[in-house]
Amino acid sequence: MRKRVVFILPSFAGGGAERVCLAFAGALDRRVFDTAIIVVDGRGELCGLVKAGMEVRDLGYRRVRYALPSLIKALRRSRADIIIPTMGYLNLAVLALRFCLPRGTQIVPREANLPTRSMDALPVPRLARAAYRHLYPRADGVICNSQAVADELRDLCRVPPARIHRIDNPIDVDSIRRAAAKPCRAPGPGPRFVAAGRLARQKGFDRLIDLFAEMAPDAHLTILGEGPDRAALVARAAKRGLSERLCFAGFEPSPWPFYAGADAFVLSSRWEGMPNAGLEALACGTPVIAASEAGGIAEVAAEAEPGAVRIAAWGRDFLEAMRAIRPDPLPILRPSRLPRRYWLEEAATKMASLLNA
Repeated sequence: MRKRVVFILPSFAGGGAERVCLAFAGALDRRVFDTAIIVVDGRGELCGLVKAGMEVRDLGYRRVRYALPSLIKALRRSRADIIIPTMGYLNLAVLALRFCLPRGTQIVPREANLPTRSMDALPVPRLARAAYRHLYPRADGVICNSQAVADELRDLCRVPPARIHRIDNPIDVDSIRRAAAKPCRAPGPGPRFVAAGRLARQKGFDRLIDLFAEMAPDAHLTILGEGPDRAALVARAAKRGLSERLCFAGFEPSPWPFYAGADAFVLSSRWEGMPNAGLEALACGTPVIAASEAGGIAEVAAEAEPGAVRIAAWGRDFLEAMRAIRPDPLPILRPSRLPRRYWLEEAATKMASLLNA
């Protein structure tokens, strides 16, 4: 008999955590798993990533707190053997609702970010810390994407080590490389850089703009993504005189040709769990320059070939790492630099083993 596995997402917005869960849901063998998705707000750019034939229940709410009665009903009707929510605040909500679920239902949240940062992002951080420490140890297991996240789950959230499961972000390297077969490069002679992510404080684009102003005038930066800070970031770039060599390209459902056409991908994040965009850039053969705060990418640097990932302290070190990049305008897709453990097939096998245990 197939196991019933239900993934719960806040939305189909273009975030890395949502993209990862959709990849896992689509990769599980349907002969073994009966997979479904419950989404709080079914709008968003990632709708197209839902695998054909996948059962999807859209609750139709903008906020999780308003959706709780409908979420309880949907979970009870789902007949799930295993529930996998993602995003810290959604994980807490589902764990708190355990008493409403049929006996024997397992809850295995996926923590995509450093728990300390997720706590600080919630309206009442002190209450959030108490909730993490009270609820997370009651999960049947917790999935994480880096050792740094695993350490915080153990030390700060008091999750027993036996219930912490490191499963790497699944990167569909073959599909990405097919999409990136014709690299897209900003015109001009100097080095070309690309960054991607939600236009919000976490991603550090404000400080990247300030640093990029110190680059040579022939350098060019493309930032992919949308978010609440867009207007402020555009104004900041204009104030620094960067309007002609910094492009805000918006959300791009297929960003990989841009990654492939760049001389380097830059990660300016103030915090991360495991930055999916950085892994995808490596799959395109593009080297990554990452701030030392950018989460688990440092673990990738230790496994990847020399020069694939440069970890730099923010400020002068990061600037010098960017200045060391030399332009390579040949429109040829470079070999993947992503370690094998992050490929979709490897990560999906680990997920299936956990769910079938």
